[in-house]
Amino acid sequence: MKRIAFSFTLVMLFSTFSLSAQKTTLSGTLKGLPEGYHAVISQVIGDRFKPVDTLQLDKKNAFKVTLDISEPTLFLLHIDNGDGNMCHLMVEPKDRIQADFEYIAASRVYKISNCKGSDNVVLYAQFNDILAGATDQIAMAKVPEQVEDLIRKNKDKLMASFLVTFFEQDFENHATLYQEVRDALTPKYAEVVYVKHLAERLKGVLVAGMEAPEIVMDDPNGVTRRLSDLRGKVVLIDFWASWCGPCRRENPNVVKLYKMYHDKGFEIFSVSLDKDGNAWRKAIQSDGLVWPNHVSDLKQWQSAAGRLYGINSIPATVLVDAEGKIIARNLRGSDLERKLKEIFE
Repeated sequence: MKRIAFSFTLVMLFSTFSLSAQKTTLSGTLKGLPEGYHAVISQVIGDRFKPVDTLQLDKKNAFKVTLDISEPTLFLLHIDNGDGNMCHLMVEPKDRIQADFEYIAASRVYKISNCKGSDNVVLYAQFNDILAGATDQIAMAKVPEQVEDLIRKNKDKLMASFLVTFFEQDFENHATLYQEVRDALTPKYAEVVYVKHLAERLKGVLVAGMEAPEIVMDDPNGVTRRLSDLRGKVVLIDFWASWCGPCRRENPNVVKLYKMYHDKGFEIFSVSLDKDGNAWRKAIQSDGLVWPNHVSDLKQWQSAAGRLYGINSIPATVLVDAEGKIIARNLRGSDLERKLKEIFE
């Protein structure tokens, strides 16, 4: 079987132990070890791992290990000769995990069965089964879809924060999956290093299908306006400035499209990267930008909204659907007109 590998890089992010460490147990059986070798439990620390215990097997290949952890921690089960893949175990404080492991020497993978006491280990066992079942090219071609479906169905389990990195080499096409996992885990695990890693990975990444981040800013009259208030409408978020020549030249086309499609549910949310409030207000009036949603914090390139959306040049646009999800970025001129025609006509 072709070896399928993926990585979870946590450079500069470290799990820490404290005086509040709690007893966690891992027990079960382990079969199939090469003669003369041992199985080791190691803790993942950043981009390294540190051995913490060696499994002592009795005559029935049974073992029990006690781990002192104060927060969810990723461990590895591996052979001390460095051979084969590693088995990843996401362990939470007070877990009482029982599972039977078997090392399959022919394919150098672990099979996990009879899992109890941890949804995370059960999820990883299901992931392992997918990989183990990919014994030919046809089956291997189905693996990404099967893994994505498994993660989506279990995105509220902490192990999903690790499994989603299976797609790291194809991140842009799976950024929405990363976002789904992060959002599902944040309410319970916001401070856990693995979820923080996903948040860092997604910072500034906005692709089609992702939810458009909220923008809350004041308009020229000091009235607070929110992007989310336009939910239910197709919205063009338009980043511009009074001093931007290409922006001003594009404005007549934006005005034309607003008049064409506003009655059908089209809105514009203009974010100015101005620093001169008077110049901003004058440009709105001069260019006939008749929609009410104009906002700015007058910080130019340090605009909070601009930084949130990764804007480093203007004009820049983000087209958002009625559910608040991004349709496309940087549509202007005839491209924007074609897309709106497609949506509304």
